[in-house]
Amino acid sequence: MLIKGSCHCRNICFALVWEPEPVEIPARACTCSFCTKHGGVWTSHPSGSLQVQVRDPDGVSRYSFGTRTAVFHVCSRCGAVPVVTSEIENRLYAVVSVNAFENVAKSLLRAGSVTFEEETETARLARRKRGWIAEVQFVETGRTP
Repeated sequence: MLIKGSCHCRNICFALVWEPEPVEIPARACTCSFCTKHGGVWTSHPSGSLQVQVRDPDGVSRYSFGTRTAVFHVCSRCGAVPVVTSEIENRLYAVVSVNAFENVAKSLLRAGSVTFEEETETARLARRKRGWIAEVQFVETGRTP
């Protein structure tokens, strides 16, 4: 399945290849203060591949907090956060926002809640290596949205 998503103004778009075809997609609502305030609900498929296209790189803010091991890619134009990345041992991992999906039926999403407040940084990075998308590519298209 090719899952497409974007921020509201389409400055940040993504295509996630999810094989085999999912029976359901986990939709994890993070309980950290940033995700709570932004409605962050994330998913990933460890064996999937993700391509993120950014039309105007100057229109993207990168925000990190806490352990500073995750980067929230925030569209400066519309305020949406469609992608979060984490660089671990020189490899980029990612999760995507299910709220940014454009072609996935809501009935396919399995809602859940997660909290990582008690997690050590080492455990956090190990969890991301196991569960986040491991094949991630960013492309700057240079086109104005």
